[in-house]
Amino acid sequence: MTVKENLEEIQHEIQVACQRVGRNVEDVKIIAVTKYVSDERAMEAIEAGIKHIGENRAEEGLRKWQNLNGRATWHFIGTLQSRKVKEIIEQFDYIHSLDRLSLAKEIEKRARKKVKCFVQVNISQEATKHGLNIKDVIPFISELYQFPSIEVVGLMTMAPYVENPEVTRKYFASLKQLQKEVQALQLPYAPCAELSMGMSNDFQVAIEEGATYIRLGTSLVGKEI
Repeated sequence: MTVKENLEEIQHEIQVACQRVGRNVEDVKIIAVTKYVSDERAMEAIEAGIKHIGENRAEEGLRKWQNLNGRATWHFIGTLQSRKVKEIIEQFDYIHSLDRLSLAKEIEKRARKKVKCFVQVNISQEATKHGLNIKDVIPFISELYQFPSIEVVGLMTMAPYVENPEVTRKYFASLKQLQKEVQALQLPYAPCAELSMGMSNDFQVAIEEGATYIRLGTSLVGKEI
C-alpha cells in the first residue's frame, strides 16, 4: 500500500479513538518513524501530508534530513549519546529522549536556541528500555532549571510490545497522571503539555489515554531496510 493509503486508514482510526473519549482529532499529531525505510519512502510520507519525521540514529537521521532538504519537523526519538548532541542539535526540532543530567548539560552547551525536549520515562520498568523510573521524574525535572536552553514540552514512553494493546493502557494512564503532577508544579521551563506515546500496535489506546504525538513506523511507512 502507498503511504497515502496507510495514512487515510490511520487517520480514520485516530478519529474513532478520539470520538470514544471526546478528544479533538487535531490534538493528535503523527510522527512518521522512517528508521527502516528509504529516503524516497520518507519523502512519500511528507508528500502525503505528514508534517513530522522521527529518526532513531544520528548519522542516518542527518543524512535523511539533508536529502529531504529539511522538509517537515524533525524529531530525534532514539537514545541520544551526549557526544552525538553537537551533530543533531541544529537539525532536529524535538528531542524525545532526555533522561539524564549529563545529556541536559551537553544540550545546554551546544544549543543556540531553545530546545524542545521530552523527558523519557521507563513507565514499565523494563530492563531493556531507557528512561527514568516514575519516582525519579519530578526530581529530575526540578533540576532542569539550571539549563535555560531546555524546554520540557512533555513526557515520552514506550509501552511493552504485546499482542493485546489493551494491556498497555495502564502504562499510558500512568504517564498521563505523571504529566498532571509535573504541570501542577507550574515550572516555566516545563509546561509539559505533550505526551509522546503510542506506536503502530497500540496508538489507539495511547490516544484514548491522552497521547498528543504518536510514533508510527510499520503501519504508516512500512519496513524496507
